[in-house]
Amino acid sequence: MDNDIIIIGQQPWDTEIGSNCKNIALELSKTNRVLYINSPLDRITLIKNKKEPKIQRRINVIKHKEDGLVNIKDNLWNYYPDCIVESINWISSTSIFRLLNKRNNKKLSKSIQKAIESLKFKNVVLFNDNEMFKAFYLQDYLKPFISVYYSRDYMIGVDYWKKHGETLEPELIAKSDLCVANSEYLAAYCRKYNPKSFNIGQGCDIESFKNVGTAIPEVLKDIKTKIIGYVGALSTSRLNIEIIQHIANQYPYYNVVLVGPEDDSFINSELHNIKNVIFIGQREVDELPLFINAFDICINPQTVNAITRGNYPRKIDEYLALGKPVIATRTETMEVFKDFVYLADTKEDYVALIEKAFIEHNKELESARKEFAFSHTWENSVKTMTIEIDKLINNK
Repeated sequence: MDNDIIIIGQQPWDTEIGSNCKNIALELSKTNRVLYINSPLDRITLIKNKKEPKIQRRINVIKHKEDGLVNIKDNLWNYYPDCIVESINWISSTSIFRLLNKRNNKKLSKSIQKAIESLKFKNVVLFNDNEMFKAFYLQDYLKPFISVYYSRDYMIGVDYWKKHGETLEPELIAKSDLCVANSEYLAAYCRKYNPKSFNIGQGCDIESFKNVGTAIPEVLKDIKTKIIGYVGALSTSRLNIEIIQHIANQYPYYNVVLVGPEDDSFINSELHNIKNVIFIGQREVDELPLFINAFDICINPQTVNAITRGNYPRKIDEYLALGKPVIATRTETMEVFKDFVYLADTKEDYVALIEKAFIEHNKELESARKEFAFSHTWENSVKTMTIEIDKLINNK
């Protein structure tokens, strides 16, 4: 490939969490020119968070006090749209939502067109990371040479996206030239509406997990017992509080360490009253390998639902990249890991498998886990995708 690529998704470049979309942009920029579009500022966010520095920067761009086009590195630019879109998801009628959403898309497209002209992009490839609303009509307005829809989560399992997404996402998948997904479950979902749908697998930012060293985060230094740990958002839409509580109660002589931001259900849960459960809160992405490396056992106690069934948890590769024993809830996508991860169906399974993992752990297993995780590179994932894009370009 040697193309001009526009990437738009749900996460802006200045997100504080890990992002598939950003990793893909960085990999693509090695051989292509890439313009990464931040999601446009919407009216409700402006009203609620006006004083936040990130929102102030977007306001400055809209008022033309700052340049919205930022060079990140060679071949990679980030763009802050100089427009405000209306918050319309509260509208119950999908037909009315379509009309107003088209207006939002038109405003966004007009803004993106300025960046396209500034960079002199030609015959662009439009890559849409699960943004089924704000980017629904970009294919129509920007008229890319190739359009690609990326499914990395079953978004319509979430109430916010479900209301209009059950209608719009299948349409967007169908009209895209190509659909790619990070799991076979999601690729099969896309294939219902578009035969050109492929599983490109999941990448892992392995460089962050090489040569981590033996340093222990300051907040964990006073812990003298074994640590059973989790890293990631603590949200009951994805995680089962009962499993975590059961593990903590069954292993009172170990500490259960949870690293990540909590939703209201976690904040108000009984977990905060269990002495051996330690909440660390959100940490910088570059700190996470140090926390994982300090864990003796890593867990991913997912609840099984429409959102998680086809979800590929990035954290599993991150756990394995440090050779850690991992116990995770069994789902269709997790079957990919069955030779390297202990898969649990019940909270009782978690307790039994943690015991088994402690007994079986050795250097040979540790090396095998690392080797498996390191095969899931962004280079391999993006290469699989670009092969399909090149086929389409050559056909056109």
